Amino acid sequence: MTTKEGTFLVTHADDESATLRDVADSQVLTLSENPGVDAGNVVDATVEAEPPMEVTYTVVELDAERTIPVERVDFEPTTQVKDIAADQPVGDLTTRERAGEGEIHVLTVPEGDTDEAATEVVEDEATLSRAARLGVDRVEVRTATGVVSVRYLPD
Repeated sequence: MTTKEGTFLVTHADDESATLRDVADSQVLTLSENPGVDAGNVVDATVEAEPPMEVTYTVVELDAERTIPVERVDFEPTTQVKDIAADQPVGDLTTRERAGEGEIHVLTVPEGDTDEAATEVVEDEATLSRAARLGVDRVEVRTATGVVSVRYLPD
């Protein structure tokens, strides 16, 4: 039997089943029954393929389930972020490690598209997957005209 241990984003959950996406390799796994997980949460689990066809999985061990909030906050991007943004063309993304734990992503966008871009980042499953892969506890999105700062932060 195929067994997989890892961190997964719950992309779908209903009373009967759930769908998980491995945050390390993006593999999508369908669970034959929902062990009580909620869509949008992150789980650390061990799953096992069900015989004979091994197309659905069951959770063998659920180590943890958590919510990682992704929120737009009413703070200006830091001076470091503004300096990075000033040196990159519109449409670029720069990633920097934070001192300690986490990352900062700096996106430059057309000035009129700042709010829309920030909303897309908050609603994008990829933001949540990246947070889970980095092992952080929360994500802050900050904006200034033409700049979106995504801060992956420990608690």
